[in-house]
Amino acid sequence: MNVVVYRYNTEKTLGGRSACMSCESRLSWYDLIPLFSFLILQGRCRSCQTKISKQYFFVELLTGIVFAGLFYKFQGLFFYDTLSFTLNYAYYAVMFALLVVIAVYDLKHKIIPDMLALFFGVLAFVGMFFFGGAGVIDTEVMFRMPSMLNLFSGVLLALPFASIWFLSKGKLMGLGDAKLIMGLGYLLGFYQGLSAIFISFWLGAIVGIILLLLAKKGMKSEIPFAPFLVLGTYLTFIFNISVFLMTI
Repeated sequence: MNVVVYRYNTEKTLGGRSACMSCESRLSWYDLIPLFSFLILQGRCRSCQTKISKQYFFVELLTGIVFAGLFYKFQGLFFYDTLSFTLNYAYYAVMFALLVVIAVYDLKHKIIPDMLALFFGVLAFVGMFFFGGAGVIDTEVMFRMPSMLNLFSGVLLALPFASIWFLSKGKLMGLGDAKLIMGLGYLLGFYQGLSAIFISFWLGAIVGIILLLLAKKGMKSEIPFAPFLVLGTYLTFIFNISVFLMTI
């Protein structure tokens, strides 16, 4: 996941052995153990002693928390039907791993890659026909036809944000946010997706206010919205949060 964040849209390919970005020494398997390798090496390359970005450590830690939360979500299914648990867990692990990559990339580069957002959206749309979605634990993975509202949930949720991008000429919101929201709508369904967006705005507002209070001369840099969308989506999915009384 860190490799995708660092290499995407660069001259480097996503495949091949990992190497130090400074001395280009190839890393051994024991240099790539999540969390532990960073701590044992004290955040430095074994060969040239160049400092390793803390991003590696925090993305590994964040991913571990995300995957642990997914097990918490599906733990009842784990003891009830191992096959259904495996299919559900594998699908949502891939989806939220993609979201972590998108969030970190947006945080680092202030842009959401079109291909990653498209890939996520396609997987979310296809998964809508096989998994419960909307925070529902599905005990049987099989083809089903979603409701008409959920079938168009991605478009309905993304359209207002695409309109904001168009009317403001990209000054208030990037088009990448609308593309990501489309995928989130298909992943969660309409009402759960709407809840995730509301939570994302609340989280963004809180962080924005804190940054304004800490800034000496006001905020001049933009705040990427994808991390808040991803966090709001994760909280909504894991804890089945709904800010609306209506359910599907």
